[in-house]
Amino acid sequence: MVVDSKATITYIQSLKEDLSVFRLVPQDGAVPEYKAGQFLTIGLHVPNENKVIRRAYSIASHSENRKYIELYIRWVRKPLPGRLTTQLFNVKEGDEINWLKPTGAFTINETHASGQKDERRLICIGGGTGLAPFVSYAQHLHAVGDKREIVVLHGASYVDELGYKELLTDLEYESIDKGTDKWNFKYRATISRPQEWFNRSWGGQAGRVETFLRSKDGGPSPLEKLVNDKITKENTIFYICGWQGTIDGVMDFLKPRGFASEREKRPDGSFEVKYESYG
Repeated sequence: MVVDSKATITYIQSLKEDLSVFRLVPQDGAVPEYKAGQFLTIGLHVPNENKVIRRAYSIASHSENRKYIELYIRWVRKPLPGRLTTQLFNVKEGDEINWLKPTGAFTINETHASGQKDERRLICIGGGTGLAPFVSYAQHLHAVGDKREIVVLHGASYVDELGYKELLTDLEYESIDKGTDKWNFKYRATISRPQEWFNRSWGGQAGRVETFLRSKDGGPSPLEKLVNDKITKENTIFYICGWQGTIDGVMDFLKPRGFASEREKRPDGSFEVKYESYG
């Protein structure tokens, strides 16, 4: 039998009508231990079904933050309204919510299959709210003083869907100010519908997030220009989170270049890609 714990929703930031940041504080006051990249299952009572509906969401906060758990959630409205998210987007600060302890294996690799320390750069590719685990990754590595290179790439349809843009930009400025030998972080975003009026102010990368990997003229890709290095399976490990289409788009580029995913790892256990799909 599933036994839910109780939490209070202490903060809601509405980025747009169907996209919000939620903070939860367990009612017993103890934020559970978890690793960057894990997910939390939350639940709400759905009146017309007279039962609690539960869904899992990647945690956007980092494990060194003992004040709250933060989630980055989109209200599912098509093709059918989401049963849990429809309830969630009608709650208020101070309301109660159910939760189950964090779990999941979409965490940062610290060692190679051989047991050696993994020092490859981390390229984190998030589509939409698939950004959430990488916000956790970045804040965790920053909090513990890890000098490993990390790049976060985020794709969205509209500029107001670039959640955490300010936080991630500030982390990059800190890397520039302190030097990459102290904190090695970069963040870039792309908008897939730059021609639409609402995105008229956008002057950055255009297209789906996987376009960062593709060269237009046979030279270095936008990603390689960003890190000033050739991307190889020896120096880079990729983490991808989002819709299956995003994962497929990235894998279509990486597979021909010899990259193997954790789900199709080599006989010796080695791989260069971890991914998590939410649809």
